[in-house]
Amino acid sequence: MKNYLSIHDLGSLRHAVDEAIALKNDPYAFEDLGKRKTICLLFFNNSLRTRLSTQKAATNIGLNVMVMNFGSEGWQLEYEDGSIMDEGKSEHIREAAQVVSQYADIIAIRAFAGLIDKEQDEAEIVLNGFKKLASVPIVNMESSVAHPLQALADAITLEEHKTVKKPKVVLSWAPHPKPLPHAVANSFVHMMKLKEMDFVITHPAGYHLNPEITNGCEIVYEQEKALENANFVYVKSWSSYKNYGRVLHQNPAWMMTKEKLGDAKFMHCLPVRRNVVVEDAVLDSAQSLVIEQANNRTWAAQLVLKRILEVI
Repeated sequence: MKNYLSIHDLGSLRHAVDEAIALKNDPYAFEDLGKRKTICLLFFNNSLRTRLSTQKAATNIGLNVMVMNFGSEGWQLEYEDGSIMDEGKSEHIREAAQVVSQYADIIAIRAFAGLIDKEQDEAEIVLNGFKKLASVPIVNMESSVAHPLQALADAITLEEHKTVKKPKVVLSWAPHPKPLPHAVANSFVHMMKLKEMDFVITHPAGYHLNPEITNGCEIVYEQEKALENANFVYVKSWSSYKNYGRVLHQNPAWMMTKEKLGDAKFMHCLPVRRNVVVEDAVLDSAQSLVIEQANNRTWAAQLVLKRILEVI
């Protein structure tokens, strides 16, 4: 595997999940694989789980780790070719990508959507810019439209906790005071299309995700109807796609409660706003898998880095 930009880069998801679980059971089996090699983690946005889990995964397989936070440490980058750089941006991605490639054997990037210009976000100018100009493999630690490391961690979690062969999994929209990107939901949908599970998406009218991504998925606008007989409920907030980046309404009735969850397991990528997205009674119950999901971020990242190291 040369790069990890999408869940589809894994090939067989089932084999990837099995391999990640094996790494979880023996974290240091490949501790010499990254010997004398370096990964550089570039953060254009804040992070907790992504930074720590990726760093832990890298050290488990022997990689040296360098971290740069562009918001406070790096020069502001220009991405447009032919630009006259006479304002605030001090460095062009053309130089930056090539320079970082000299210092690292793998570059991992986290750069969120701006939620203002749909075309610019979908162009993935940061991620694709580094992919085009860097001379080393690129890992997506969450981009404008995708979060494939989270999706792999979610696939691991589903596999570990399913009790029936074909469980019902519901992806439910939730209210949030801020407009949030679509990356986690997009990658979860992509991942679920690769699983042999009964999958339903539920959200209020106006909160459709990109129809090219959800094509073929069952979408139900009545949350409680969608939740009937669910085995897993994945809750996530996202802004409107059609009215791009907008919060159309808060609708607190869509908050996940213990009553609505029923006997299902609860999933969320974190961070989560308590008693806005989900009530305390759910998060603090034995049905909540959010801590297990966060733990599986390490093994998702370690699987990805292992496969990249095996071919470079």
